[in-house]
Amino acid sequence: MATRNLRHEAKKDDGPVDGATMTRLMDELKLAFTAEFRTFAASLESRLDGIQLAVTDHTQRLASVEDGLNTWSGRMVELEARCTAQDEVIGKLKTKLTDVESRSRRSNIRILGLDESLHSDHPSVFFAEILVEIMGKDVLPEPPELDRCHRMPTPRPAPGSRPRAVIARLHRYRIKETIILEARKRRGKLTYKGKPILIFEDYCPEVVEQRARYRDVMGPLYQRGFKPSLQFPARLVIRTKDGTRMHLPSPTVPSIVCSSPPVVMSSDL
Repeated sequence: MATRNLRHEAKKDDGPVDGATMTRLMDELKLAFTAEFRTFAASLESRLDGIQLAVTDHTQRLASVEDGLNTWSGRMVELEARCTAQDEVIGKLKTKLTDVESRSRRSNIRILGLDESLHSDHPSVFFAEILVEIMGKDVLPEPPELDRCHRMPTPRPAPGSRPRAVIARLHRYRIKETIILEARKRRGKLTYKGKPILIFEDYCPEVVEQRARYRDVMGPLYQRGFKPSLQFPARLVIRTKDGTRMHLPSPTVPSIVCSSPPVVMSSDL
């Protein structure tokens, strides 16, 4: 503003300017420039101070965020390690639980095919007598002692639908084993009042799922003359034609089975 006034004052005088006037004008101009520069510098310095404060604040906040991220990263690594350890513990507990449940079912048998109309106020005695009729007196000379006996705890099926399985717990394990072995030998031949009956061991759902993986393998093994068996909980063992025992760690048909031709049964001739 001061420099504008000086220029305007110089234009008003069209006459010659002496040295003293020139010196005075130069001094005034110098003072004006100095004042304006100081004002601008003070304003710029104030702005720079504000920017510096903002940068310092952001730097501190970023440092705080980095510290927090480092802390959370360490906690996440620790949490992942703990989760992995917990998964291992849970896996072991599930294995133990499956083993305990399976042991509690060791004396159980599962009977399939008995009509829903078959029931009694004393199921242990009633189904024990039915077992004698199914297996025959040569296998069970007298009704076996049953600790408990009941249908599967599911809703009663509609008429004409598949009846619920009967779960029976035998008091003597050896009699249970006799029934299971005989049922395997006579699979497809057991009947009760003209209806087919199947008898299996009562496995827990986890073991049933594991054993079901071998379902597609058993057929080809039987067709080629091998003698497959599933050891508990789900370990496939086959006996080859020369008597060698083979263990299959996974439900896949080995090359020795694929290369063997199917055995022609007498009923196919």
